[in-house]
Amino acid sequence: MRRNRSSLLALFPEPVRARFHFPISTAIRRALASGYDRAAFKADVLAGMVVGIVALPLCMALAIAVGVPPQHGLYTAIVAGIVVALTGGSKFQVTGPTAAFVVILAPIASRHGLSGLLTAGLMAGVLLVAMGAARLGKLIQFIPHPVTTGFTAGIATVIATLQLKDALGLSLVMPETYLEKVVAIWNARAETSLPDVCAALATIAILIALPKWRPGWTARVPAPLVAMVLVSLGVLIVCHLVPSIHVATLGSRFQFQLDGQTVAGIPAIPPTPILPWGSGGLSLGALSSLGSAAFAIAMLGAIESLLSAVVADGMTGKRHDPDAELIGLGLGNIVAPFFGGIAATGALARTATNVRAGARSPFSAVTHSVVVLLAVVLLAPLLAHVPMAALAGLLLVVAWNMSEVRHFATTMRIAPKSDVFVLLTCYVLTVVFDMVIAVSVGIVLASLLFMKRTAEVTHSRLLEERAGELEFDLPPGVAVYEVAGPLFFGAAQNAMGALQNVSSSNKVVVLALGHVPSIDATGLVALESALARLKAAKKLVVVSGPLPEPRRVFDRASLPDHHDHLYFADTFTAGLALARRLAGPEHGG
Repeated sequence: MRRNRSSLLALFPEPVRARFHFPISTAIRRALASGYDRAAFKADVLAGMVVGIVALPLCMALAIAVGVPPQHGLYTAIVAGIVVALTGGSKFQVTGPTAAFVVILAPIASRHGLSGLLTAGLMAGVLLVAMGAARLGKLIQFIPHPVTTGFTAGIATVIATLQLKDALGLSLVMPETYLEKVVAIWNARAETSLPDVCAALATIAILIALPKWRPGWTARVPAPLVAMVLVSLGVLIVCHLVPSIHVATLGSRFQFQLDGQTVAGIPAIPPTPILPWGSGGLSLGALSSLGSAAFAIAMLGAIESLLSAVVADGMTGKRHDPDAELIGLGLGNIVAPFFGGIAATGALARTATNVRAGARSPFSAVTHSVVVLLAVVLLAPLLAHVPMAALAGLLLVVAWNMSEVRHFATTMRIAPKSDVFVLLTCYVLTVVFDMVIAVSVGIVLASLLFMKRTAEVTHSRLLEERAGELEFDLPPGVAVYEVAGPLFFGAAQNAMGALQNVSSSNKVVVLALGHVPSIDATGLVALESALARLKAAKKLVVVSGPLPEPRRVFDRASLPDHHDHLYFADTFTAGLALARRLAGPEHGG
């Protein structure tokens, strides 16, 4: 395989090979190379079984929240979970449908149906593979913390709002925008079903109380499994004893056709190959209409998956390969739609559970997918009895944990006002509009604020004989202009502005740039404008260093060729000595 890959890459120029060759640091390869043994395999199987049990109700609940039948969430965990585990760059990542995707996928499902949702996920997979091949994995770390905190809390708010419909037992068609959803739920409040509310509250109570009351139990048997089993049994018994009581379940809400018969719940069959775009074929118009949705899925998937991998690294002391992880995630999202799977990404809660359960390698994530597959094939009739309100209660707890209310409040209290403004802006835009607008606006705002802060770091001062005591001897007829900090477009004009105040008695200006770490095109233009003004004032200029990056910029711009009054010195001391000579009698000093 390596020989074939090398021969193919040899067809391209060296810059292309260096930039776009696929990373090969897959987690499965590193795990096997480190000496994988029977004990590690046993640990992975046990951890995978725990994560699979946790994932089972979550995958169904998330698919329902998106607006598709629950089996599509299970198919996502099965197919994407295996593909990403075997091709990604994190040893402990568990991939599947996540709560963060609900905000993006629900509008796609309502507008374009299941086929559009699957096609958008496929397109997002292609984008993710391209991002990984172009080595963009490390760029995710540059997304500011207030942006991620704001849109994460916003997503949690939207998810919680969406779950109120099933938690309250309401039968209504949810509008498209968030504010309309809130109004619709409020207007339908009189139809609230007390049994459904009780099922949701019981689920929430078990999920919150059980880990605190019996932490040893939940280490062996996950709380979501206990909650789903107990609440389902309780609802089944109550409805049997009191036939007038009705609670919506997976079986009453979803049906499918099998051999001409209508069966309640989910089909007891494994994922089977399909065409994501359906029988209607794939057109350029459909691809164009889904382009922005695919981009949103790819961006959020990359952000969430890499953040989850970073958390896993912190828990284990290991390191993941972000580019390989993006490629693996992309491949998972390419393959999953051909088996009915919706968009997938790294699931933080499931990944953390995987680590705490003792996972050693990606085989634990593969085991988790096998557990979900076995549940689909063997337990489908039992899953039909799970109450919709119980799944809604589970997602309400997920949304609460996802929101990190305490962290949000702490950031609001201690962060600079500019960061608080970015956080609140991202939160509001995520809730009212969508995550793509929120992240785009948030990154622009954070970048502008960063440039403002960086510009404030850049300082300059003009030193002349009449300036009083100086820390060095200033030769007669010489002025010194010091600049400290990056000379970029946010600070260039202010940094160069004071040069016009040089006294007419000074014949030479030493431009001290030894503390300028970098200069961009705008800084260079501002510098050349200042040099032109000094030339018009018949003054000589000595640029003193040391000049690491600026000197390379000056050489590329050929400044000495365009300014005959310009001189360079490697150090400030050498620059002063050169200025003393230039200001001597032979130069009119």
